[in-house]
Amino acid sequence: MSPQAQEKTKRKTTEMLAEMPLHELRQARGLSQKTLAEVLHVQQPSIAKLEKRTDMYLSTLRHHIEAMGGQLEVVARFPDGAVKINNFAALS
Repeated sequence: MSPQAQEKTKRKTTEMLAEMPLHELRQARGLSQKTLAEVLHVQQPSIAKLEKRTDMYLSTLRHHIEAMGGQLEVVARFPDGAVKINNFAALS
């Protein structure tokens, strides 16, 4: 491939890895629904259902991300910059 094609492919790969649905994120982290369910103390069908949802509480999403070893950050993006919303970090 030409250097331009290689750069375009690299850019597209980076974009695809920066955004993905929950089930793909779980798979990329090498976790099964069953394993994640055990960490969260729920049944496996609950994980399947949660991964299909388009609307959920931030606390639910935070617990899900933390169970995968991550940390959830809420960021508001504007034309003139981004702001991390920090009042959700205190949820327990």
